[in-house]
Amino acid sequence: MILVADSGSTKCDWIAIDAKGNQQHTYTMGFNPFFHTSELVISKLRENELFNTIKNTIEEVYFYGAGCSSADRNAIIQKGLATYFDKATKVIVDHDLTGAALATSQGEIGITCIIGTGSNSCYFDGSKEHEEVPALGYILGDEGSGSFFGKIMLSEWLYKRMPIELAEAFQEKYDLSKEGIFEAVHKKENPNVYLASFMPFVSDHRDHPYFKKMMFDGLSRFAEIHVLCYDNYTEVPVNFVGSVAYYFQDVLEEVGRKHNFTVGKIEKRPVEPLAMYHYNQKQVTL
Repeated sequence: MILVADSGSTKCDWIAIDAKGNQQHTYTMGFNPFFHTSELVISKLRENELFNTIKNTIEEVYFYGAGCSSADRNAIIQKGLATYFDKATKVIVDHDLTGAALATSQGEIGITCIIGTGSNSCYFDGSKEHEEVPALGYILGDEGSGSFFGKIMLSEWLYKRMPIELAEAFQEKYDLSKEGIFEAVHKKENPNVYLASFMPFVSDHRDHPYFKKMMFDGLSRFAEIHVLCYDNYTEVPVNFVGSVAYYFQDVLEEVGRKHNFTVGKIEKRPVEPLAMYHYNQKQVTL
C-alpha cells in the first residue's frame, strides 16, 4: 500500500491506495517544517484513526508539503514520517510545488501555480520543475494568496479604509480588535494561517465592487510575478491548485485574458490526481 500526502500550511490531505487501486482518505493538520517539529508530526499521526489501523501495511510514503524545499527542512518531516510508518521502505518528502506539477500535468509540459494559504509557481518540462522566481513567504511575498489578501483586509479595516458596510460585517463576523489582531499576527503560531482564515468573508461578499477589485488586482499581481516570468507563458497551459485558485477561478480567467495566457486545470485537492500518478508509476514497475 502506498500513502500520498499533499500538505499546505493549514491542512494535509492523505490518500492510501492498495495494489487493487482501492483508496482510503483522511486529513490531518498541515505540516510545515518552518513551523513544526518531527515530534509534532509523530504526535498528530498517532491521533489519526485510519493511520493507526493501516500503518503496518504502508510500504511507500510520498509527502509533498509547503516549506519542504530544502534537504534540511525536508529531513524534519521525513524523520517524523519514517518514525511513525516504520515498516515503510521508502519515505519521500518533496516540495508542494513538485506535487502540484505532477498532479496537474500528469507528465505534460506546462506552468503550475499554487494559490492557497501561500503562493508559488514553476515550469514543468515533463519530468522536472523549474522555478524562475523564488517563493518569499507570507511576509515578503505570497502574492494572490489567502495570507496576502488577509493582510490587505486587516490593514484596511484597521486604517478604516474598508467600506463601512463591509467593515461592520467584518467586525461582527470575527469580533475583531487591534489587540487581538496584533497578538495573532505577532505572538501566536501560524500567523499565515490566521491571515488566510478571512478568505471565506471575501467569498461571501465576492460580488461587492471592493472585493472584485481587490481580488483582480491581487491575482494580477500574482500573474505578473509568477506567470509572466516564464518566456513561453502564452504557449503552454497555466495550471493551478489551491483553495483561492479554485473558488476564484472566474477571476483567474479574467486575469488570464488580460495577460494573454490560458488557464488550464484547476485542482482544489491535488492529492487525488497526485495519488493516481504514484499508483500508476508503481503499477509500471511491478
